Amino acid sequence: MRKGNIYTAVPQSLPEEIFETLIDSGAVRIERIISDSNCSPEGFWYDQEESEWVMVLEGSAGLRFEGDEQILVLRPGDWVDIPAHLKHRVEWTEPGRKTVWLAVFYGA
Repeated sequence: MRKGNIYTAVPQSLPEEIFETLIDSGAVRIERIISDSNCSPEGFWYDQEESEWVMVLEGSAGLRFEGDEQILVLRPGDWVDIPAHLKHRVEWTEPGRKTVWLAVFYGA
């Protein structure tokens, strides 16, 4: 048995995003992601082998999906299920505030 708290050990200052694996069964991986005014590098798109269900727990973020000019804004409690190979990027996370994500990666 393991236990924890999603809000424990959130650093005051982040030079870059933190990706922390909480559970990895081989079939499913659960991560805590902490962002602090981070965004994807210019021209970079995530193109993942796995599908990803992601929720914002604290803060906010804007996601863009390839072929869609509209930004999907996520606030606390909002989630999105991203199919494998749907290219996407993080346009912004809330300036001056940590954004805490819960991400579940699973087989396509």
